[in-house]
Amino acid sequence: MIELSNLKTPAWQRIVAELSAPAADDRLFLVRLTSVLGQVSGARQAVLFQVPPPTNESPAGPEPRAALVWPLPPDVVDAEGRTRLPLDELVNPARVDERAVERFAELKAAARSAASTRQCSVFSLDGDDQMYDPSGGRGHVMAVPLASGTPGDPAPQPLMGVVAMLVDGRSRQALQTTLAMAEVLSGYVFSHAAQRALRQVRASSAALDLAARLLSTINQAPTFKGCCLQFANDLCRHLSVDRVAMGWVHGAGGNVDVQRGAGAGRREVRMVAMSDTENLDRRMALVQKIERAMEECLDQEQTVLFPPPAASGQGGDVVLSQAVTMAHRELGAADAKLRVASFPLRMGDSKGDRVVGVLTVESSGDGAIDLAGVELIQATLDLVAPVLAVRHSDARPIPLRTWDASLKAAAWAVGPRHTAWKVAGVALMAATCFLFLFSTTYRIGAPAELQPRERRTISTPFDGRIAMLGDGVEPGKTVEAGHLLVEFDTTEMRLGALESQSQVLQYEKEADELLRMGKIGEAQQAKAKAEQAGAKSRLLAHQIERSRVTAPIAGVITSGDLKDKIGASVKLGDKLFDLADLSDMLVVAKVDDRDITMIAPGQTGEVSPKSDPSLAVSFTVERIVPLAQAEEGRNAFEVHCRLQRTPSWFRPGMEGQAKFDGPTRTLAWIASRRVLDTLRVWLWW
Repeated sequence: MIELSNLKTPAWQRIVAELSAPAADDRLFLVRLTSVLGQVSGARQAVLFQVPPPTNESPAGPEPRAALVWPLPPDVVDAEGRTRLPLDELVNPARVDERAVERFAELKAAARSAASTRQCSVFSLDGDDQMYDPSGGRGHVMAVPLASGTPGDPAPQPLMGVVAMLVDGRSRQALQTTLAMAEVLSGYVFSHAAQRALRQVRASSAALDLAARLLSTINQAPTFKGCCLQFANDLCRHLSVDRVAMGWVHGAGGNVDVQRGAGAGRREVRMVAMSDTENLDRRMALVQKIERAMEECLDQEQTVLFPPPAASGQGGDVVLSQAVTMAHRELGAADAKLRVASFPLRMGDSKGDRVVGVLTVESSGDGAIDLAGVELIQATLDLVAPVLAVRHSDARPIPLRTWDASLKAAAWAVGPRHTAWKVAGVALMAATCFLFLFSTTYRIGAPAELQPRERRTISTPFDGRIAMLGDGVEPGKTVEAGHLLVEFDTTEMRLGALESQSQVLQYEKEADELLRMGKIGEAQQAKAKAEQAGAKSRLLAHQIERSRVTAPIAGVITSGDLKDKIGASVKLGDKLFDLADLSDMLVVAKVDDRDITMIAPGQTGEVSPKSDPSLAVSFTVERIVPLAQAEEGRNAFEVHCRLQRTPSWFRPGMEGQAKFDGPTRTLAWIASRRVLDTLRVWLWW
């Protein structure tokens, strides 16, 4: 037992210094405190029990578990008192052999009682009547609960543990003194918590100050690339390191919105900025090495430090010591003094924490990277990463930003995970139901042509020469029925008619003379010649009568420009004009034989001309030409339709698309009809 009656003794000062020394980990402080309590109380053994918090199944709290036994064995502590094992192995219930602990059941019961009452307690091993008998007995059990948090916490915090000590028998005053000293020493738990909170506040303050400085400069950059370059330069200057490189995560569904998990796909890091470097060439060997180091950090999603620290001891870190550093070793192979650290840029939102970028820092001089610097940089990056992510999102094209905004809006309805797939599934289900449940009119399409209901072709009535044209006779002009179109030259015909008439008189006179002379046969021949001359005269008179060609109907001259043919000769049957009545037009649609069964007289539809596809003119089917015509490798039937109204600008020969109103069917039937009919034809036997 250590003499502590005088607070100025070296032993007490050594204890105070040991418990007041900063401890990076709670477990290291518990090892120190357990050792000090065991020495101060003069205990034969001291056991540190871990006390899990109460649960609904066990309101009184789970059973305490022994995590450390003091005194420590020689294979755990070296000659200078330093532990040889990592804290994970030193403070570990699995390493405690309960059978090797003296009076373990009593120690555990005392720890359970102290944990429930949260007060230091002393229990006799011989009964109440020998509680303070210093003459002998089996001794006492002293249990000291170790609270967590700070004294100002409003609610009771979970216990850091309970130290149960096995002490020899002693007087009441000695036990009270020992118990008072144990209570005083257990109060250093609050000092440790205060120091830890102070370190956290200092680290947070330093990180906040550095982040504020960086944000004030990067927000002035107009572009994302300039923002990253400014960030790398400022951080390199603040940390006094050799180089700072920044990479952004690409792949697997977007730049920022990189999903985590097995189904996320491959992710890669592309360097976007390097300190003191304006233009980057990704083909450079140095850039490729840095990108491989960044991807190594991205794959592990944790800070990577090379050379890695030790797992335990001063300056040790278990997590950093176990990180994979192959790419970082390759990057730092050129300089033995070079230290390399890569930090993930994390951002948290409704999708959870995800890594959006990686920052790699290299230092070989005064700006050496230690554990404190690693914590400062990581805390700073956690504050700056969301701002960088926003700047990157704002720099993307509008379609990508629209896509992300749509996903965020859809996440409200279907949840934040796999939003795109969920929305696609819901849309597919809705589209399927709509296809099979919604019915509409099936419209049969066919190419169509406008034709006049009544039209005439004016041709040459005989071989002759054009003498003149009627007034205003040219294509596009409207004429009335009986209007003169063209007049032929009849001079030769009139002369021929006069000659034929004189021949008729001559042959008739000759026939009369032959009859008086009794030459009956010759008289008949002369009479026949007279009749022949008369027929020729009548033919010429008929042709003279037809020399004036007039319009048979009222309409518009659609073709035939004869202005340059006045005086020219034409032959019988040559086309002169096309005349049509444009006030009454027909739609002649060529319906495929696969659809002709759905067309019937009286059926309605609409036609849209190519000259104005937005116009839809209604029509009614009048008749179907029963004979099919082969056109362009398919059979088609002509369907004549009557227009409900005829726009004034409709012209014969205009083409368009006709749509016939068919039966009412579902959209799925309409979409699959062609395929099903083709399969029926192929599979029919």
